[in-house]
Amino acid sequence: MNMPLESTALAFQFPLADGVETHRVFNQASACTGHNAFTGDVALRELVERHAAWSIPDATAVGVLAGNEEVQDLARLANEHSPQLRTHDRFGNRLDWVEFHPAWHQLMALGFAHGVPSLAWTTNEPSGHFARAVLSYLWNQVENGTGCPTGMAYAACAGFAGRPEFAIWREKTLSGRYDPRRLPLPQKTGAVIGYAMTEKQGGSDLRQTQTTATFVGTENGARIYNVTGHKWFFSVPTSDGFYTLAQTNSGVSCLFVPRFLPDGSANRIAVQRLKDKCGNRSNASSEVEFNKTWAMLVGEEGRGIREILSHAHLTRLDFAVGSAGLMRQALTLAINHASTRDGFGRRMADLPMQTNVLADLALESEAAMLSAMRVARATDSMESNERERLLARVATPVVKYWNCQRATYFVYEALQVHGGNGFIMENPIARLYREAPLNSIWEGTTNMMCMDVVRALGREKGSLEVFLDEVSQPGVANAAYAKFIGGLRDDLSAGAVDEGNSRAIVTRMALALQASEMLRHSDGAVAQRFVESRLGGQHAGVMGTLATGADLRGIVSRADVSEAAQSVSI
Repeated sequence: MNMPLESTALAFQFPLADGVETHRVFNQASACTGHNAFTGDVALRELVERHAAWSIPDATAVGVLAGNEEVQDLARLANEHSPQLRTHDRFGNRLDWVEFHPAWHQLMALGFAHGVPSLAWTTNEPSGHFARAVLSYLWNQVENGTGCPTGMAYAACAGFAGRPEFAIWREKTLSGRYDPRRLPLPQKTGAVIGYAMTEKQGGSDLRQTQTTATFVGTENGARIYNVTGHKWFFSVPTSDGFYTLAQTNSGVSCLFVPRFLPDGSANRIAVQRLKDKCGNRSNASSEVEFNKTWAMLVGEEGRGIREILSHAHLTRLDFAVGSAGLMRQALTLAINHASTRDGFGRRMADLPMQTNVLADLALESEAAMLSAMRVARATDSMESNERERLLARVATPVVKYWNCQRATYFVYEALQVHGGNGFIMENPIARLYREAPLNSIWEGTTNMMCMDVVRALGREKGSLEVFLDEVSQPGVANAAYAKFIGGLRDDLSAGAVDEGNSRAIVTRMALALQASEMLRHSDGAVAQRFVESRLGGQHAGVMGTLATGADLRGIVSRADVSEAAQSVSI
């Protein structure tokens, strides 16, 4: 990606009728291919070497995909050719099916085969959730739409675990063999799982669920219900089974709706229409009607919100990781563009203002990755370590809020590096720009995440102390860090947080966690730059406002994956 411009320029000439030539195409940035998104990412590679070295081959394999030209073209095709709803076949029979471009299926097969949904559950090694988060971070540099079904499959296995009636579902979901065929589960090599909770009148307030479920009996150890109602967002409607919520005699309950009944006939799942989304174009989201639809109870009747929130910890973690991955891809694209194109007589990356922007983006990206991976490591110990459980309970919504919130602005700045070319849809940065806001909405909006942090601090005894201890452990790195942590400690300990000011408090908590992780894991000078800019009041909140210094170019070079570029194939 840093090859001399002359060796990469294309020089096409188009003669006119009178023999006059038009123009030469030169000084265009080179394609961002030929790199490994794992081995070329110094910060990520060092973190994995420290905490889960056994997973390096898995991460390396997915890193290859992110820099592979053929795979990048699959991502382009999957987003250019939107899914199409087929409610009926040509004979009038209901299908309720969605046709995807072949590129979607190829990407799904790659993601499932490389363990993106499953590694946390299939490995016998320690730190499985962390290692799986690394794969998700890398996969979100491949294609974001497929990150929805891989993330849902990851979370779904938490609901299947320990429940014999769902043993075959767990087995098929973890098989690693993506199978897009519309067949009953026993005939398939693998399963894809969807979720359907949101309703028109309730939005994120799941207590407003109006869909109803009536108990009809027990089959093979499972409690069976008929479900009737409408869901406003029905994710990945070609999934083999779906988690949903419905009102039962005991209150809101969690149920699982298979696409096919035990006898092999189709379940009553009527897909009404597909959503015409701003981004996430490769993926299908829909509305669905249930009409006495066959479903199995998951967990206890009346405890559906509690059940689904146990999955939501994993999906929220995945969105925090996914946004960090999306930011990393945007950074890679921006560095590549600025490093292979000239402007104003110099390489763009060497222009002082552009260097400042790229360095600032690099700091933000690394901090986003490290904070998300800290939550993943805490998730690994939730069942065995009370401190880590409490940290995960608070830090998950903190990091989900901040990473997803920052991703949109981050990609906007990365797009500006590309100039007008960045706003053209054939450029991958434009696709990221449309994609970036979504993770702030899925699995809880910004406001919901901040409310959840306030709720956790109020209800989980010891969570405040654990969080403050976590962000204080690096010690006094400098005066800015000490002052920031001291002020945060004073305000949180005094109970100076309520729903009205929770965004301000949670933002400070997110920055404190990012700073502590940078101080633990990043290069010392890079960490100090982050602390001084984000905590020391020297940053205007706009990318490219770092204090000038000779070290900024080194920060950009450290983040440049092309430093380890290599020939790759799939």
